[in-house]
Amino acid sequence: MNLFHHIDLYSPSPASDGQGGEEEGWTLEHTCRANFRFLRGGETVQSARLTGKQPVVMTVRDCRELLEINSHWKIRDKRTDTDYNVRSVVLTDDRLFLEITAESGVAI
Repeated sequence: MNLFHHIDLYSPSPASDGQGGEEEGWTLEHTCRANFRFLRGGETVQSARLTGKQPVVMTVRDCRELLEINSHWKIRDKRTDTDYNVRSVVLTDDRLFLEITAESGVAI
């Protein structure tokens, strides 16, 4: 598996808005290498691409630090500075990798 991309994984965390309130911020939780497989197929994927969204499946090595990832997290591709919203996380059958389905081009 070619883990070419270098990614940062962020969890949501409250941050001060400077006026006594809170707004959503992000905390860097983990950095790792990943393989990207951009989805091109079905009707739903093509529809998303027409609206500027790009679905992708990121494959990363499974490790303890990644067990907490969920659909509230975001991922940044360090090479392109592209942000992705996590949609789902699935452990592969061989239990060596995680497949993270994510989408770029949407508000985070």
